[in-house]
Parts: sequence; structure tokens; C-alpha cells
Amino acid sequence: MAAWSREAVLSLYRALLRQGRGLRYTDRDFYLAFLRREFRKNQGLQQLEDKERQLEKGQAFLQSAMAGAGQRKGKKDDNGIGTAIDFVLSNARLVLGVGGAAMLGIATLAVKRMYDRAISAPSSPTRLSQSGKRSWEEPNWLGSSSRLLAQDMKSNLSRSLQTLPTDPSAADTDFFRPTKPKPSAKRSQAELKKSRLRLSLQEKLFAYYRRKVAIPAEEQARAKQAAVDICAELRSFLRAKLPDMPLRDMYLSGSLYDDLQVVTADHIQLIVPLMLEQNLWSCIPGEETIMNIPGFYLVRRENPEYFPRGSSYWDRCVVGGYLSPRAVADTFEKVVAGSINWPAIGTLLDYVIRPAAPPADLTLEVQYDPERHLFIDFLPSLTLGDIILVAKPHRLAQNDNLWRLSLRPAETARLRALDQCDSGCRCLCLKIFKAICKSNPALGHLTASQLTNVILHLSQEESDWSQDMLADRFLQALKGLIRYLEAGVLPSALNPKVNLFSELTPEEVDELGYTLYSSLSEPEVLLQT
Repeated sequence: MAAWSREAVLSLYRALLRQGRGLRYTDRDFYLAFLRREFRKNQGLQQLEDKERQLEKGQAFLQSAMAGAGQRKGKKDDNGIGTAIDFVLSNARLVLGVGGAAMLGIATLAVKRMYDRAISAPSSPTRLSQSGKRSWEEPNWLGSSSRLLAQDMKSNLSRSLQTLPTDPSAADTDFFRPTKPKPSAKRSQAELKKSRLRLSLQEKLFAYYRRKVAIPAEEQARAKQAAVDICAELRSFLRAKLPDMPLRDMYLSGSLYDDLQVVTADHIQLIVPLMLEQNLWSCIPGEETIMNIPGFYLVRRENPEYFPRGSSYWDRCVVGGYLSPRAVADTFEKVVAGSINWPAIGTLLDYVIRPAAPPADLTLEVQYDPERHLFIDFLPSLTLGDIILVAKPHRLAQNDNLWRLSLRPAETARLRALDQCDSGCRCLCLKIFKAICKSNPALGHLTASQLTNVILHLSQEESDWSQDMLADRFLQALKGLIRYLEAGVLPSALNPKVNLFSELTPEEVDELGYTLYSSLSEPEVLLQT
């Protein structure tokens, strides 16, 4: 048996999704719904032997005749459709059961007969029986499917075939006869059912927002005031103890100040802008370096022959000729964690203040209420020309000398501007997605920037973002996010060269895609976390 592991299951699921893209004659929605149903049904298996058996069945399904259907495409006689039909019939009992396989066999055989007639007319005449009637051409699956088709399925299929018309005139007449229009009552019922489902999701999204997402105004005000107090104390300390450190005025930033924070007001950023001499430093885009990483920059020290080391305060943070964001962060960490008496400041402000536990660097934990905590991230930043960089390192350790391009303020500004123009629900949709990811550990690797860009891309395709369209736009954004995960690429809406998934590992992409795809048939499951 195949050795079971979570990685093997995710790889099989992704491979089956890719296989489904090439389907031409099989309904893709049915195929994808079948995959979701089977994987979800087997999630509860406890015995290792049962898990390995199901994994082996899935791998056999992937390596079966469907894998060769696309390769044999282009034959003169059947153009590949015969192979696909043979595969469906051969595996019908496995998927649909005996009775369902019989009905599928009847319908598929009729379609294959008409298709064979259409392609065989120019090259070979259709065989006639002794009575002058057209005979069924024996499909090649009848001789090779005895291992899969049970005897009762064969008998049901043969009895059903006897009821099909063999007269060519009758078959052709039925084929070319105009189909009767469906009664408007059935159409209206289907549309009404779809509308009810949409309205049901709409109501659940708004209820989820009120219950889980929205933060009370009083809690936001208390958190902002605590951040302002901490910022003022740090500014005073740096000016008094390190007057020669060239800094611009610090300011607060983040989703709390943009009214985009969800669930609890527990996080804010304190931006610490560095002052750099324009003639001593220059930016090199990451795609122009050997690392080839768009969205990141190297900050190079220039003119060392004319301005030797020590001409700039920040020369102490140069590593290998480049300004190191890690060295800059370490400099501030010594000040924030080692030099400031935060317990005394906390007593003065009536807060409990302490540096956050590792691995959170340059972060303060502030308890401003008995049940509420606020984490303040100190984020060094620098501006060269029109480029704003922040000392937020790359996830890979070998790239820790790179500065990150700051796109979040511009992304947030564009999203809010779009909503202000048409009173849209983009920000509301974003906050719901952020709350889902925050409450679901399996989606924890998705960032606010990635979710924002998914909605910005969707805004370029859809113009109606009224409050009544929240459910439709939520589902579209969910499908779009799954599509980007399948491709492994999410281009930035502001800088298409930047792939926002570049820091995710293939295993993380597979897990995110699997979790989201499993909820696609029932998106309400995401709201239950």
C-alpha cells in the first residue's frame, strides 16, 4: 500500500485538480464536486490502514486512463473522445454505484454512437445489419471492464439498451428535432432557489460581521490612546539619550488606524523613519540582484572613497557594503528592550508594559485593560526618492539583508478610495476575510496585503460593489484566491512584478488551497470558526 502522509494527500489533491483542467467532455463542476466530497468523506478516517487504502485508490484513479486521454487526443477516428468515454464508463461503478453506472452507460453510449456516426461518415460507411438497420458499434470497454463492472450492472445495462431505438430515421429525427423550451415556472423556481441561497449567505455574512468581526469603538479608542502614550514616551527617551541618532518623527500606522482591524484591537505599528544622506546611499531592486526577488531592495553604501566609513551614523549597520535591516533592528532592540525602564513607565501610565517574548523582535506587549492586550511593533523605515522601505525581513534567512518595499499604505488608500466613490463593500469584504484567517489556524499564512490585492484585482473586473452584492463578491473573491493559489502566483495590484506568494512554501500553498477549496461548496463553514 502507499505510505500515508498529509503531504501525500495534499499532493494527490492538487494533482487531481490540475487533471480536471483538461476535461473537455466531462462536466467540470461534477468532477470537482466529486473530489471535494470524497476527500471530505475520508477526513474522519482513524485507522492507518484505511487511510492508506483510500490514498492508493486516489493514486490509481489519477494514473488510470484519464491520464492518457489528453495524450491520445488527435486520432483520426475518435479525436480522443472515445478514450474519455471509455474511462468514464470503466470507472462509473466506482464513482456512482451500480444503478448510477447503468444510467450513465446508457446516456454515454448514445452520445458515442451519434459522435461515431458524425466522424465516420466521410471516411467509412456505417455498418448495416442484415435487416438494413444500423447496428451499435461495439465499444472497446466491453471487453476490458469485467474487473470493474459487476454482473448486475451488465444485466441492467443490456436490458436498458434493448429499449433504445435502432432505427436511423428515428434516431436522426430525435436528434435534429428542436428541443421544447422549458416551462418558465421551472426556470423561475431555479432562479428563486438561487436567490434564496444568495440571500442566506448574505445574511450570514452580515451576522458574522456584527458578531465576530466588528470591534467596539470604545475598545479601538482605548487601544489607540495606549499606543499614542507609548509613542510619546519612546520619542522623549530617544531624543534625550540618543540625540545624535538621525531620525524623523515617529508615527503610528497599521490596520487599527485604517479601521481595518478585526476581532480585537490588539496590534499596531510604530514607524521609525531613518534619515539617510542621499549622496551616500542608493537602492538596488531585488530583481536586479543575484537573488532575483521583486518587492525587495538592497541599500548600498556609495562613494566610500570620498566619504569613508563613519561619515554616516548608519555606517555602523553596514554589512558587506550594504545597510542591513537586521543590524538596524538589533540597534533599536537594544534600546527598546534593554535601555528603557518600561515597568516604571507603565506604572506612570497605569499600564503593564513589557517586551514581547521571542521570536517577536522589536515588539512591546501593553496590557491597558485587565482583559485587553496591545502589541506594538517597532518598524524602522527609510525613504530614498519615491521608494519607501521597511526593515521587515524576508522569511528566508539567506535573504535577511533585503529591505521590503512598503506597499500597504498605497494598497489601503486605493481600497478606501474605491469604496468612498461608490459606497462599496470592499473594506467590509476584506475585514470578513481577515477575521476568517485570524480565527482559522490553517489560513494563518494569508496576510492582509494578499487579501487586499485579491479584492483590488476583483474590483478591476466587477464594478458593482453595493452592499447588496456582498455575498456574490465574497464568493468571487474566494474563487479568485483559490485560483491564485493553484497558480502559485498573486501579482501585486500596484506592482505586477511582485509575487505576493513568493515567501510561501509549496506545502503551505497546498494546505491553504486545500482548506479553501474544501469550503467552496459550503462557504458558511468558514464563518463557523
